[in-house]
Amino acid sequence: MEQNDTGCQAPVLCVNNCGFFGTAATMTMYSKCYKDMIFKQEQANFAASSIENFVNGSSSACVKAVDVAVTVQEGPAESLVIPTQVAAPVESVQVEKAKEGPNRCTTCRRRVGLQALPGSNKIWHAYLRECLELVRNLPINHSLYQALNNTFERALVTMHKMPRIWIMYLVSLTQQKLVTRTRRTFDRALCAFPVTQHDRIWEHYLVFVSQRGIPIETSLRVYRRHLKYDPSHIEDLLEFLLNSELCQEAAERGGIKKFTDEVGRLWTSLADYYIRGKLVEKARDIFEEGMTTVVTVRDFSVIFDAYSQFEEKEDVDEEDDRLNVAKLKKKLKEFWLNDDKDIDLRLARLEHHMDRRPELANSVLLRQNPHNVEQWHRRVKLFEGNPTKQLLTFTEAVRTIDPMKAVGKPHTLWVAFAKLYENHKDNANARVIFDKAVQVNYKTVDHLASVWCEWAEMELRHRNFKGALELMRRATAEPTVEVKRRVAADGYEPVQIKLHKSLRLWLLFVDLEENLGSLESTRVVYERILILRIATPQLIINYAVLLEDHKYFEDAFKVYERGVKIFKYPHVKDIWVTYLSKFVKRYGKSKLERARELFEHAVEQTPADAVKPLYLQYAKLEEDYGLAKRAMRVYDQATKAVPANEKLSMYEIYIARAAEIFGVPRTREIYEQAIESGLPDKDVKVMCLKYAELEKSLGAIDRARALHKHSSQFADPRSDHDFWNKWHEFEVQHGNEDTFREMLCVKRSVSASYSQVKKYSINH
Repeated sequence: MEQNDTGCQAPVLCVNNCGFFGTAATMTMYSKCYKDMIFKQEQANFAASSIENFVNGSSSACVKAVDVAVTVQEGPAESLVIPTQVAAPVESVQVEKAKEGPNRCTTCRRRVGLQALPGSNKIWHAYLRECLELVRNLPINHSLYQALNNTFERALVTMHKMPRIWIMYLVSLTQQKLVTRTRRTFDRALCAFPVTQHDRIWEHYLVFVSQRGIPIETSLRVYRRHLKYDPSHIEDLLEFLLNSELCQEAAERGGIKKFTDEVGRLWTSLADYYIRGKLVEKARDIFEEGMTTVVTVRDFSVIFDAYSQFEEKEDVDEEDDRLNVAKLKKKLKEFWLNDDKDIDLRLARLEHHMDRRPELANSVLLRQNPHNVEQWHRRVKLFEGNPTKQLLTFTEAVRTIDPMKAVGKPHTLWVAFAKLYENHKDNANARVIFDKAVQVNYKTVDHLASVWCEWAEMELRHRNFKGALELMRRATAEPTVEVKRRVAADGYEPVQIKLHKSLRLWLLFVDLEENLGSLESTRVVYERILILRIATPQLIINYAVLLEDHKYFEDAFKVYERGVKIFKYPHVKDIWVTYLSKFVKRYGKSKLERARELFEHAVEQTPADAVKPLYLQYAKLEEDYGLAKRAMRVYDQATKAVPANEKLSMYEIYIARAAEIFGVPRTREIYEQAIESGLPDKDVKVMCLKYAELEKSLGAIDRARALHKHSSQFADPRSDHDFWNKWHEFEVQHGNEDTFREMLCVKRSVSASYSQVKKYSINH
C-alpha cells in the first residue's frame, strides 16, 4: 500500500468501487461493504478461494473506479450517468467494465446521491424505504431502530414539508411503541404542515391513540383536539369510548374532577360499575380511594354508607350460599382456594371498616385544613391506648402544620408530644422533642415562651432544679450582636430573636430564683427585667416586698420610685398606694417632710377621678403625725381637686373631721364654702338642709329658715315632696302664721317658675 512522504498510509478507494475509502483493517473496503461481504459469506458460505479471487481481482477495478469517479465528478452536477466520450479506444473488456460503472450497493449509491442532492424527495424516500426494509424482521428493541430514527430526523432537516417522509416516520414510531416520542412527533408534524394537510396526519394519529397501552387520558385529549379540528368526527370518539375498557372509569374520574359538588355520588357510581362487573376487589379499591380523597364530610358519609351496605350485602349473600347445599358442597371441595369468601373474614372486614369511621372522618377534616391544630389533637385522642400510632400522628402533625398558617396554637402539639414520652418514662426523648420545639418559628413569642415554660416545669416535676434554672437562663439570654446583624441582613425576624423580652419567661425565672436561688441572683433577674422595660406594677411591688423581707428598706423604696417613674395612671395607682403606706408605716413622724413631699408629688400626678384616696391618706398622715391646720388644708385642697360627683362626699368628710377637731361652730364656714363652691343643684339642696339642721340645733331659727328659703329654688314642688314636707314641719314647729304664709308664697312662685321653664322647653 502506498505511503506519503510523512510515512503515513495514504487513503485508498474501496475495492468494491462504492466511491468511499477503505482501510487495511477492512481489507481496503468501506466499512459498509466489508460488513455486507462478511454477511454474505456467512449466509452463502462461500469458499475462501472465491474471497481471495475477489480481492485479487479488485486492483484493476480500483484503478477503473478512480477513473470513473473522476469522470463522474467532472460531468454535470445533476447527472450521475457516465459520459460516452470517456477516453481513447480501449479493449472491449475495459469498455464493458466502464459501462457497468462502480460496483456499489444500492444503499451506498443513494448515500452518494443524498450527499450531492440533499433536497431530493425521491432519493430520501427510496433510501428510507430501504432502511425500513432492513429492520422489518428485527425486534423493536433492536439497536438498529435507534439508527433508523436518527436517519428520519436527519431527513426531516430538509424534508420537513414532505408529508410522505413524516408519515413513514410516524408509522415506524407507532410500530416501535414509543408513546411519548410518537406523540411529540405527531405534534411536530401538525405544526410543520398547514391546516389543509392535517387530515393526512390525523388519520395516523387516531390510529396511534387507539392502540392498547396508550393512557386513556392521552387518548381522550387527542380525540378532543381532533374534534376541535373537525367536529364531524364525534362518532369516532363515541366509538372509542364504547370500545375502551377504561371508558367508564375515565368518565367517572373526569366527572369527579369537574363536578365537585357530587363527588361522593360519582365515587359510589364508579364502584357500583365494578360491582356489576364482578370485580369486587377493584370496587373495594375504589371505595377506599374515594374515602381517602374526598374533602367534605357529606361526600365521605355517602361513600362510607355505600361501602358499608356493600360489605353487609356480601355477608348476606354468603349466608344464602351456606343454605344452598349444592354451593356448599362445591365450596367444601375448593375450601383452601376460597379463603377470601369465608364468612368470618367478611365479618372481620366489616367490623374493621366500621371501626375506622372516626379516623377516616378526621382525615377528611384534615384534608380540608391540614393546619387545624384541634383536629390533630382529636386524631391523637382516637389512638388512645396505642402509643405507637400516637407517636406517628404527632410526628405527622408537627411536620405538616405551618405555624404561620395554623388555626389554633401549634405549640400545644409539641408540648403534648413531649408529655407522651414523659408519661411513658422516656424523659430523654421528651427533652429531644422540646429541644426541636423551641427551634420552630411560631407566629407569636408567647407560643415559644409557653414551650420553654412547659419544658422547665417538666424538669421541676422530675426534681431537676438546676436543669430548670439553666433552661430559663438559656431562654432569657439576649441574642448576640452578630446574630442580630445576620437577622437584619435577612430582613425577617424570627420569634427566637424577641424571646428574651417575654414577660412570661421572666416571671417563671423570677419565681424559680426566689425559691431555688439566692437573693443576689434574684435581684439580678429583677434588674434585668427593669432594664428590658417589661416589668408590670405587680412585679415592682413584688421586688420591693422581697427587699423589705430581707431588711433592705431603702432599696425597696428606690424600687417604688423607679416604678412610679416607669408607669402612668391608672397602672401606677397601686404602686403609689403601697409605696406611701409602706413609707408612713416605716418612718412615721421621723421623716414627715419627706412623706409630705411624696404625697404632694403623688397628688400632682394623679388625675382627679383617682386622687381622693391619696388625699385622705395624706390628711390622715397630718392628723396622726402633723398639725390639725395642715390636715384641714389638705381636706380643703381635696374638695377642690376631686370631680363634681365626689365633692359632696368629700365635703361631708371635711365637715365631720372639722367638727371633731375644732367643734361644730367651725363647720359653718365649710358649709357656706360648699354651698357657694358650685356643687350640683341636688347636692346644694342636700347641703343646705344639713346646714339648716345644724343651725336649728344651735337655736338659730332665722338662719335655718333662710337656708330653707335659699334651697327652695332647687326643689320642684311637683316632684320633690320631701323637701317641702321638711320645711312644712319646720314652720309648724318653729314658725308662725306669717312665716307659714311666706312659705306657701315661695312654694307657689317656685312651682310657677318650674311650670314656665317646662312650657318654654316644650315650645322650643
